[in-house]
Amino acid sequence: MKLGVTFPQTEIGSDPSVVRDFAQAAEDLGYDYLLAYDHVLGADPTRPGGWTGPYSVDTNFHEPFVLFGWLAGLTSRIELTTGVIILPQRQTALVAKQVAELDILSGGRIRLGIGTGWNAVEYESLNEDFHNRGIHQAEQVEVMRLLWENDVVDYTGRWHRIDRAGIKPRPTRRIPVWFGGSDERALRRMARIGDGWMMNRQPDDAGSANIARVRQWVKDEDRDPNSFGIQGSIGYQAGPEKWPAQMQRWKDLQASHVGVITMNAGLAGPRDHIEAIRKFKEGV
Repeated sequence: MKLGVTFPQTEIGSDPSVVRDFAQAAEDLGYDYLLAYDHVLGADPTRPGGWTGPYSVDTNFHEPFVLFGWLAGLTSRIELTTGVIILPQRQTALVAKQVAELDILSGGRIRLGIGTGWNAVEYESLNEDFHNRGIHQAEQVEVMRLLWENDVVDYTGRWHRIDRAGIKPRPTRRIPVWFGGSDERALRRMARIGDGWMMNRQPDDAGSANIARVRQWVKDEDRDPNSFGIQGSIGYQAGPEKWPAQMQRWKDLQASHVGVITMNAGLAGPRDHIEAIRKFKEGV
């Protein structure tokens, strides 16, 4: 099982030295992957209709692809994964190009986690349709894989028309595409076309049941459920007394990846997140 850390987007601040030190500390401590959330825009709570979402215009979010482009040159081993890019908000061919470039420059260390998101305000601001985001996402994955795997693409879909065009350079390996989400439509979509599931659920009975469902649906698609990854997480705020038991629960569920989240744990400052991932590594 691979052990990772979630980049503390909302609490690490904007000092480049802290961002660098966190990523390098994660690598030096032996973590296998660094995961970054994605949000392009935050809503203003004073807007008409108000705002009660977990993030607002005051919440810090580094752009994942730019962040990883920088960190790829400052690290050498740790995998860089988005968790998750809100794909339907972005231009498909451009994302394919960006991810291919990141994978090449990082030496094959990119894992693309994608989702459909929940923030209708963000979709509106980016001039995208919030209501068809699931089926839009599925077509996007098809188009990205065509662009990654072929010199020239000729494709017509509901949202895309590519008339004999392609990207260069193309990646030298198959880019893993993992999915977030938790409703049945998302679970069936990832079982059909995804390489893994980035869970936002706990390793309890409900989480176990959902994992079993997804693995069965993967099998129903004539795919190997043993090659379909499951990524879980542990909140740092649970404390060292509970970390080992939670880790064991994920192992019992045969998770392939588990990461620690240090946000919302009452840490005093950005550099405290570095100490937190050190303590977690020692505690599990």
